[in-house]
Amino acid sequence: MIAIDELLSRIESCEGEEFILIKGGTFSYKVTEGHVKLDRTNQRIPRSHFGKALEMVPLEDTALLQKLHGPSFIYSILMDSRIRKKDW
Repeated sequence: MIAIDELLSRIESCEGEEFILIKGGTFSYKVTEGHVKLDRTNQRIPRSHFGKALEMVPLEDTALLQKLHGPSFIYSILMDSRIRKKDW
């Protein structure tokens, strides 16, 4: 398993790139002030929520993420090959 700092570095390196939601549709994000700000919604996901989600990977769906902000977005980011690489 990778450390949270490595995960956040990967997320920051993909800022502005297109990601695909589990049910379709695309989005991108900016990393700012300790949050991931989504372009499709006013929602901001705290970086700490990615740390909590990291403890649950690999993910089959969004079910385990429902107590976090933006579970579909977190899933899409964490399960994308640019973020997970070959670590999960």
